[in-house]
Formats: sequence, C-alpha cells, structure tokens
Amino acid sequence: MTVDSGFNFLKMNRPANKPRTSRITEIRGPYYTMPGRHYLQDLLDAMAPYVDAFKFAGGSFSLMPTKSLHDLIEVCHGHDVKVSTGGFIEYVLTQGNEAVEQYLGACKKAGFDIIEISTGFITMPADDILRLVEKVQKMGMLAKPEVGIQFGAGGATAAAELEAEGTSDPGRAINIARRCLEAGAYLIMIESEGITENVRQWRTDVVARIASELGIEKVMFEAADPEVFAWYIKTQGPEVNLFVDHSQIVQLECLRSGIWGTKSLWGRVITYPA
Repeated sequence: MTVDSGFNFLKMNRPANKPRTSRITEIRGPYYTMPGRHYLQDLLDAMAPYVDAFKFAGGSFSLMPTKSLHDLIEVCHGHDVKVSTGGFIEYVLTQGNEAVEQYLGACKKAGFDIIEISTGFITMPADDILRLVEKVQKMGMLAKPEVGIQFGAGGATAAAELEAEGTSDPGRAINIARRCLEAGAYLIMIESEGITENVRQWRTDVVARIASELGIEKVMFEAADPEVFAWYIKTQGPEVNLFVDHSQIVQLECLRSGIWGTKSLWGRVITYPA
C-alpha cells in the first residue's frame, strides 16, 4: 500500500492493502479519554490506511447516547475501519443467556463488526466459548476471542493483586485459541496482563510459545505501551498484529515503517517484500 504523501521516493516498510492478514492494527477508542467524532475524523483522515479496527473499551459504548455511538461507527466505516465491542461480553454473561442474546442483537443493529469474547474476570468452559464464537459468526459478525494466562485480567489491576490471583498454564490458553480458530474465529486477542502488563518481569517465554504454536498472523497482542510495542516489533517483526491506544498510532507506524525509532530499532526494522 502506498499513501500519496509526496515522499514516496523514500524507502520504507509499507503495509498491504486492506483487508490484510498481517500488520493488523486495532486502536483503543473511548475509555481513558473520549475521542469524539471530530477528533476521530481528523485522526482517520490522516492515519486510516494504517488502522484496521477501532475498539470500545470497558463497555463504554453502553454509556453513550445512540447518536454519539452511531457517529463514531459511521466515521470508522467511512474510512474502512472495523468497529469492535471490546471484551464487554463477560459482564453481559453475568446477567444470563437472554441478556447475551439481546446484547448481540443490539451490537448487530448498532453496526459493530467485531465481537470480542473475553473471560479475564470470569471462568468459563471452553465449549461455551466455542458456542459464542459460532453464534457471533452466524449473526454475520466477526468473533474475536481473547485469551491470556492471568486470572482477573482486564481492568488494569495492580501487579501485587494480580500476582496473588495467580496465572494459568499457557497451554490452556493456546488450546482454547486453537479450537476457536478452527471454529472460524476472526483473530485471537492476547491479553497483556500477566505477560507484559502489571508484572514484575515480562513473560517473553509465553509470547514465544504463542507465536510458535499459533502463528503471529492468527493472533493480536495487546501492547498499549511504547516500550511493549517496540519490543514486539523488535522480536516478531513489523508485520505483528498489535492493539494500541488511539494516541499511539503515529508512533507505532513510525517504528513499523522503519523511518524512526529508539536506539535498539532505528534503522534496523527491515522487510524484503515480494
């Protein structure tokens, strides 16, 4: 993909055209800050070629007036950017099957493209997760299960509290992810807590195992911290799929494109395109 920037004579690592199967970038929308329609329009006018999905975090969309939600979704779709619910379904699951049915129907009506299926705060049998994947797919939306190793992940809980909760065997998360992919899941989100977020030491061994057993093109790593996404680019290459904050998309693409970076990346992010 070539953006008509006036600087196309410069060599850089350019992403493929959408829809693409690698170098997929999802940006966080409303949660820590509220990117309104005009901000989002400006952001995507400039950076939409590099953005594949826009994610509402923490169920934030359920607090918004219908028109405000519609405006944000409309801006995204106008720039060929998919819209994700984030992992709010685990809260909905606590209210029973009927609430889940109504939730999925409301998401479809609102124009959401991706339903993230997370279970960071709850324990749920793998077969139930698979049923949700199949249900979402049958409704014409994309199922994006989230897996991880940290119990109680998803709410920016302090490291000491998460440490007390404990972690699970990475093999369990990988097995669930593999079954979800076989059932037709769009992509697997890898929860950062317990791996690179709110931990005393990064679990790089878990990342290596996930990449090896599932393939980096099948997963997206949560990496909403510059030090973290720089490390993923350094170890997995610029084509790795990443989730970052909306405020970080320019910095991320400077690193991926190989045009700027920290001392350990500057001039070292190289590709050999076909």
